[in-house]
Amino acid sequence: MVALRSLEPVRLLAERSRWRAAEFVFWSFVVASYFLFPGYLVLISQILIAGLFALSLDLLLGFGGMPSLGHAAFFGLGAYTAGLLGQMGWGEPISGLLLSGIVAGVFGLVCSLFLSRLRTTAFLMVTLTLGLLLREFANRWSGLTGGDDGLSDIALWPLFGVFRFGLSGHTAFWYGLCVTFIVFLLVRRLVHSPVGLALEAMRENERRAVALGISPRLMVIAIFTLSSAIAGLAGALLTQTTSFVALEVLSFERSAGVLIMLVLGGVGTLYGALVGAAVYLVARDVLSALDPVYWYFWLGLIIVMVVLFANDGLVGLSQRLQARAVRRWEAA
Repeated sequence: MVALRSLEPVRLLAERSRWRAAEFVFWSFVVASYFLFPGYLVLISQILIAGLFALSLDLLLGFGGMPSLGHAAFFGLGAYTAGLLGQMGWGEPISGLLLSGIVAGVFGLVCSLFLSRLRTTAFLMVTLTLGLLLREFANRWSGLTGGDDGLSDIALWPLFGVFRFGLSGHTAFWYGLCVTFIVFLLVRRLVHSPVGLALEAMRENERRAVALGISPRLMVIAIFTLSSAIAGLAGALLTQTTSFVALEVLSFERSAGVLIMLVLGGVGTLYGALVGAAVYLVARDVLSALDPVYWYFWLGLIIVMVVLFANDGLVGLSQRLQARAVRRWEAA
């Protein structure tokens, strides 16, 4: 009996980590979008980058329960690192991407040493202040960051010495898809591991987690550092695929936008980050083209409707509808 009980967590993790048919359909559609929408490859690559950024925040907020309104600080740090490397003559994409993620991760590690002592409102306000301070720092140090003009003419070498980045977005699409998918696999494996269970336990009840031998401070440091590194990768991807970086990557609007993406897609679902990024960016482009002046109103209306009728996001809504359909099928 004891042996059977000890296997329950193993079975639970195995069941949670098992790939569903819907997941294969999702990624197959992403790959197929290259052939279905050849004129929108630049937009799709931007969606993948935004989805990767939202995934970093989902790891922090959805699974760790740590809200952040300054996550653009790490996104922008990765973006500027990639831009400065390109301007200094090092344009190799993969090594530049990894170095940008490391820089953002190290900065996140330093910040987490202080943030790990904070919770809820204090954590939220300090991250907000951190993002605003870093943006102001980048604005004042114009000799390094370019200030309001940003960094342009960033030299980037062809990927693997063969595939050049161009305006068509072909290389950017596959590059962004591969990086996003690899990071997604790593995050998915993490949240479906004992570490992920410990993280969720800390999110639900920190006192009980401590009683189980979990160190909340070490968990916050580890997850915040990883989340920062992933955000830095997303920022570097943006710089490498556009050959430009501006102060906007450090703005509060960037931090708020990624939070909206999570709300639209579903917090704590992983796929909600990707779905929310797609819905947000497509809706923004369509609405701004239809109504250049008041498009923010219509976007806000969509967000309100999602919160009212699908407070667990579009992914959560689809899961509930699927479960209801299965119950009706079994009852019939």
